[in-house]
Amino acid sequence: MSDLKKMYHTMQDDPFPAELRLILGETEMVFRKRTWTIDGAVKGLRYGENPDQPAALFEPVSGELRVGGVVFRGPGLGLVSALTEENMLQSGKHPGKINLTDVDNGLNILQYLAAKPAAVILKHNNPCGAAWSEKGLAEAFARAFASDRIAAFGGTIVVNRALDRQTAEQIAASYFEVVAAPDFAPDALAPLTAKKNLRILRIPGIASLDKLSGRPFLDVKSLIDGGLIVQFSFENSVRQASEFLPAQATTKEGAALLARKPTAAEADDLLFAWAVEAGVTSNSVIFAKDGATVAIGTGEQDRVGCVDIAIHKALTKYADQLCFAEQGVSLFELALKAETDPEAAQTLAGFKAKAARAKGGLPGSVLVSDGFFPFRDGVDLAMAQGVTAIAQPGGSIRDAEIIEAVNQAKPQVAMVFTGQRSFKH
Repeated sequence: MSDLKKMYHTMQDDPFPAELRLILGETEMVFRKRTWTIDGAVKGLRYGENPDQPAALFEPVSGELRVGGVVFRGPGLGLVSALTEENMLQSGKHPGKINLTDVDNGLNILQYLAAKPAAVILKHNNPCGAAWSEKGLAEAFARAFASDRIAAFGGTIVVNRALDRQTAEQIAASYFEVVAAPDFAPDALAPLTAKKNLRILRIPGIASLDKLSGRPFLDVKSLIDGGLIVQFSFENSVRQASEFLPAQATTKEGAALLARKPTAAEADDLLFAWAVEAGVTSNSVIFAKDGATVAIGTGEQDRVGCVDIAIHKALTKYADQLCFAEQGVSLFELALKAETDPEAAQTLAGFKAKAARAKGGLPGSVLVSDGFFPFRDGVDLAMAQGVTAIAQPGGSIRDAEIIEAVNQAKPQVAMVFTGQRSFKH
């Protein structure tokens, strides 16, 4: 067992050259391999997605890419690929590919959440909790963490404001792999650096992320035959509530249907959740309430199943919060004890019953979906949990049926269209 553990602490030899060149039409882009001198040794990425995969990080250093008259993001933007030794306030176990891609997806989300202090906690390149709050970063982090305390274990935290002492102490109370911020208050570092394996990254460019949000980057997917698919990166077209489209459709009989417009509070939550959706693997749905995610269903093959899984997660996480607050252990630790302890079994059943009565905290939440609803089943299932407003792309041949569903609800549920799909594969 001790030998197996060593593979997670071993640096892979980096066989990649110092420079990468990409020629696209008349444009040549030059990328430089990023390495760091740490503990007297020059190091690149720790390893790739797994310990036996060598990997390298390349930063664009020259060449302006234009496609279809659009200028893509390129050199000089100073985010993950531009990290220097000075940006690594603490390198911890030294970053690997998944540490940096988690940070990058956090930035992908935060570029649309610049209006308020916001925190995103990521695990395996998906957000497990996200929140923003006018009360400040500590409140945003606390609510993001509460969204999924279990999944947050060993995760990556990315925030869009300078990290203060209060937030740092909250972070230090649990185990995380990475924390990234545009800056750190001087007194915030002490509780963080006490965690010797924590990677602490200062990325000043986070402070101006919103300036990049209207400019695409070249999104590249490698195929197993060595081929490539390139595309313009996704760009969120709904940046303010007024940009949601009315949910309207015509029935087969020619009757015009229009869904209820969201209230200001519902629209704000829908706007927040749609921004988070940009970083969630499809098929996906997000339940959100008061500026925080309540449950995220991700990576499913059918949409109603995605809603169902998100509801199950909400119930589990709600019961776990009750359990941890009262017992100081996770719901799953209590379940293990309950197998042989009747009193623990009774306590466990009580927590699950409370979660069921509260419907996992979903009543009063809103729902966003990265793709349209092909049938009304997913909408009906969400509304049964007390959802008050829904945002989805629209464009289904059953849009009228979907709008009928929200209009039939008592009280009537609001719905808007985004006018764009947000798939992330």
